[in-house]
Amino acid sequence: MGKSFEDLSVWQKSKDLAVLVINELSGSKNYSLKDQMIRSAISIASNIAEGAERKGSKEFANFISYSSGSCAELMTQIMIAQETDEFDNDIANALIKECREISKMLYGLRKSITE
Repeated sequence: MGKSFEDLSVWQKSKDLAVLVINELSGSKNYSLKDQMIRSAISIASNIAEGAERKGSKEFANFISYSSGSCAELMTQIMIAQETDEFDNDIANALIKECREISKMLYGLRKSITE
């Protein structure tokens, strides 16, 4: 790969998304949803970092796939949070938009690794 995972814009955006999700959920009393959403959000950036530190493109691509799955999981949880009034529409829509952008970036990164 050549660069550190910290240099990857998708990692930076994923980390920032995790921080945003954690901050938005700070007052939540729905502990199970809160815990699951935080785990999913953290998993996106964490898997990028772990995969980047592995010693092969095939392993890295696998971890990018895990990140993609976590991103889809988080998007689903945000939709559930929106429908249960955990998030207002503006916050939920902004978070979903960010997830979609990260998902596209992950797809592009995985494609560049496997080609």
